[in-house]
Amino acid sequence: MKNRLKVLRAERNWTQADLAEALSVSRQTVNAIETGKFDPSLPLAFKLSRLFGLPIEAIFEDPAT
Repeated sequence: MKNRLKVLRAERNWTQADLAEALSVSRQTVNAIETGKFDPSLPLAFKLSRLFGLPIEAIFEDPAT
């Protein structure tokens, strides 16, 4: 699933490790989500939404469109 995670993270000068720590996941998980190799669970997507203060739709692209 395409997403803006890398851009949003870079805007805040966060490393993948910083984001992983904030989400309580591994850096490898953050990398896999950023590269589209892994789609986050719904609870993790909500966590990302709260962390960035954006709706889920502003972070992840709807694959149906």
